[in-house]
Amino acid sequence: MNDLIIYGAGGFGREIACLINAINKVEKQWDLVGFIDDGIEIGTKNRYGSVLGGLSYINAFPEKVAVVISIADSSILQYLVHNISNPLVYYPNIIAPNVTIFDNDAFSAGKGNILFFGCRISCDVTIGDFNLFNGFVSLGHDVMMGSFNVLGPSTRISGNTTVGDSNYFGVQSIVLQGLKIGDKTRIGANSVIMRNTKSNSLYHGNPAILREV
Repeated sequence: MNDLIIYGAGGFGREIACLINAINKVEKQWDLVGFIDDGIEIGTKNRYGSVLGGLSYINAFPEKVAVVISIADSSILQYLVHNISNPLVYYPNIIAPNVTIFDNDAFSAGKGNILFFGCRISCDVTIGDFNLFNGFVSLGHDVMMGSFNVLGPSTRISGNTTVGDSNYFGVQSIVLQGLKIGDKTRIGANSVIMRNTKSNSLYHGNPAILREV
């Protein structure tokens, strides 16, 4: 099995540990070494493991190790990725066993992506790096997505949609087909996007309207 460390020991980190356990029940792939967290005391334990240290610990780790970053904030996620300098660290895509991918040959993903339980990925979908798909996210056909996007549970992105970088999609938000989502766009829970969005903006409602720029 391959050594794996989870960056973040809070509730989301424990959810990822559950995901790792589910993957290992199907096929033993990962040996969870422990957690990294800059805000929790070294040695603090949860039911899945102990906090080993912070950023300096992972940068000094002496062996090849997979790191999964359990941070649902794109700016912090980017900061950590840019500051983890250890060449022995790599970022696997972590995909729950019950994720449905219509055509693996027509699905392309970068690195560091997390797809939680129940996600549904249609054909001819391309995603970049370090995207977080909470449970039951759905991507339609021909979706093209950048990097560092956070998608809340049950988000639905319709076909032929283009998504930029560092966007946040609230719980059960919907993007209709053929639209373009910019960069650093925030979409409120239960909102329905019916038009292209502007970058660095907040949208909320059904239909969603621009709340601030």
